[in-house]
Amino acid sequence: MTQSKTNKASLSKVRIDKWLWAARFFKTRSLAKQAIDGGKVHFGGQRIKSSKDVECGCMLTIRLGWDVREIEVIAVSDKRRGAPEAALLYQETEQSIEKRRLVAEQRKSLGGSEIKSVGKPTGKQRREIQRVKRILSED
Repeated sequence: MTQSKTNKASLSKVRIDKWLWAARFFKTRSLAKQAIDGGKVHFGGQRIKSSKDVECGCMLTIRLGWDVREIEVIAVSDKRRGAPEAALLYQETEQSIEKRRLVAEQRKSLGGSEIKSVGKPTGKQRREIQRVKRILSED
């Protein structure tokens, strides 16, 4: 009987990196820790450490690629299960869903043209960069 009490007590608080992994936001705890250390996860609007305990009712802001999700923690788990069960651990706010939808529409309307430059610049791009640098250095 004491063991079930300790399990319930330990599940009232779980490290945030472990919870993010269990909720399937990241494939590994290591990636979750890197995101937290890199400032991609905020707890109540502030940066946190990966050892921070997460509890029910907490508000988290998670940046995943181009998307920013604002979620409320509904349940706490330290076990990684299937996606349908993981989705029961949190609820995304209505504002967050609407904002992500609008940003996705804007990206789609641009056609991804702003994401073309990958790698070494062409000669024309290099000359343009040098021209901009000259103009900025004159000021």
